[in-house]
Amino acid sequence: MHILVVGNVLKDVYLNLDSRTENFERDGDGKEWLDFSFDASKHRYFARTSSFGGAAITLEVLQKMGLTSDITDTSFHFDADGPVMNGPTGMYRYIMTSDNGVSYLVPSTEQKTMFTTPTESVDYVYVDRSACITPAVADKIIAYLDYYRKTKLVLYLRKSEYDNLAGLVRHADLIFLEDDEGEYYGRGEILGDYPDEKVIRISEKYLGYLDFKENISVSRIDRLTHLSAYSIIAATVLGGFILGKTVEYALKMARINVENATLDSTLSLEELENIATSTSESNLELIAATLMQPDKGILAADESGGSIKKKFEALGIADTEENRHDYREILLSTPRIERYLNGVILFDETARDTMPDGVSVPEYLTGLGIVPGIKVDKGLETIKDIPEAHPEETITKGLDDLPARLREYYQMGLRFSKWRAAFKIRMNREGEVITPTTAAIVENCRILAEYAYASQSAGLVPIVEPEVEYEGNYDIDTSARITGKVLATLFRELDKHGVNLKACILKCNMVMAGKQYIEPSSADEVGRATAKVLRMYVPLEMAGVVFLSGGQEPEQATSNLYAIMERQPFAWPVSFSFSRALQNPALEAWAGDNANREAAQNALLDRLVENTRVLYNP
Repeated sequence: MHILVVGNVLKDVYLNLDSRTENFERDGDGKEWLDFSFDASKHRYFARTSSFGGAAITLEVLQKMGLTSDITDTSFHFDADGPVMNGPTGMYRYIMTSDNGVSYLVPSTEQKTMFTTPTESVDYVYVDRSACITPAVADKIIAYLDYYRKTKLVLYLRKSEYDNLAGLVRHADLIFLEDDEGEYYGRGEILGDYPDEKVIRISEKYLGYLDFKENISVSRIDRLTHLSAYSIIAATVLGGFILGKTVEYALKMARINVENATLDSTLSLEELENIATSTSESNLELIAATLMQPDKGILAADESGGSIKKKFEALGIADTEENRHDYREILLSTPRIERYLNGVILFDETARDTMPDGVSVPEYLTGLGIVPGIKVDKGLETIKDIPEAHPEETITKGLDDLPARLREYYQMGLRFSKWRAAFKIRMNREGEVITPTTAAIVENCRILAEYAYASQSAGLVPIVEPEVEYEGNYDIDTSARITGKVLATLFRELDKHGVNLKACILKCNMVMAGKQYIEPSSADEVGRATAKVLRMYVPLEMAGVVFLSGGQEPEQATSNLYAIMERQPFAWPVSFSFSRALQNPALEAWAGDNANREAAQNALLDRLVENTRVLYNP
């Protein structure tokens, strides 16, 4: 692999200042300053230990990722002792440190980049951020690309360079598009119909923003200028793409590199991969363990707009934004709620809401020691294009723009997500199961696995919820058989997609006869059947299992949970993640009148106390 980097090195060369802590002067305010100036014509920057900059940053990143690269540039030449600067004489660069930070004052005049045509084909030509390309140089690069058709072009494009680089855009295989103002200029005339998936947008606002919003969101610029941060991000992502890494993984490596780089050096590929593996897995596993702390549960307050509308209408409550805000604020501000909850699953509207003091809902919950999470599926739709499936079966929507939403939610402070798939048991007159079909089970479990992998890639713990619905006319044995089949399929798909089960939680239905069945299941039957199915199908490394209430009455759900917990110990932590079984008494007590606030909160607390008591005192 041979990569030719086109760019300048003069603009962004650093001397090693990390160990330079002596000879500080204090100003009138007692701040320490170091003023260090030098003449650009008298220094051999690259001959100095641990110095790099400009296109040299790109060179170092790519080489440390195991990729061979050279620089074509007008700013230096090689001699026996290494690279020598050819910059204009008398050019000064001032480097000042204060409070362990570094500031740079650099000449504003850009040095025009030259292009020395290679005598042979290279695999990639990368026009670096530091390059200052004239139309004549652009034409030379285009002529080279037209001659060597297999050479791929990667282009770092700044708004100010649109006119000069329009011809290069048409040849580019990948574009890094920068806008310093943090506002993206659409595709614009220069990009035309350039494919979105080949445009990576980078701005100071996000320091790394993929067109379909795969957000790097780097905030650490303490000892790096923005110029070097941009170069590290772009070079690392480019290296990841060339090495065949996924988009998510390349972005993760870029984040790690810019967060850990120093004035001395960037990270090697081995260091990047070690950190990427260890930090993502350990952090996710810690979050999962926090969600499964003993004697507490997870409140599901994630009703979509349609679901909460039905709840409100049943009680004669107007479905307004104000009422939804008031209701959820009452729930979340219930006194001592943190004693009973490890996490709360929110709906998008609530996750973007604020508490009365102006603090965002995720920040408020985090302050209580409760992990905030988010429902990320977009509801059910009828299965299409799967002939083996029944026409009334469903799949869950939301995969198309999921990576973008997950990264936004992570930035909002959310740390886990939930995705629900629904399976309805239908029987014919002969007692045979019509649905769910094998095709529908496989497709829904595949989608659940894709969601779980995407969630972990974005730094959120996934809660996978394959719900065999309580509605229907079927016995408990049928419920056990179908639930087992769904779980077996799910864990095959999770394994196939590389999901880390130690950082994944299963939200499962209890095994019980359908609501319309002539003989309702007793709590003892539910406990015995559910424990048996879970032990048969849930892998030992699973982070935890939480139960949904699935339309049960509050007392019924608590009684069945008690019966399940009597079958302890299990190989994984077990708890509850109820919605209606926790919320309905509170909603009925509130009834749309804020004068009933205390009564609603007391009703919620009563259910939380009863269910958590089951967890530690079965």
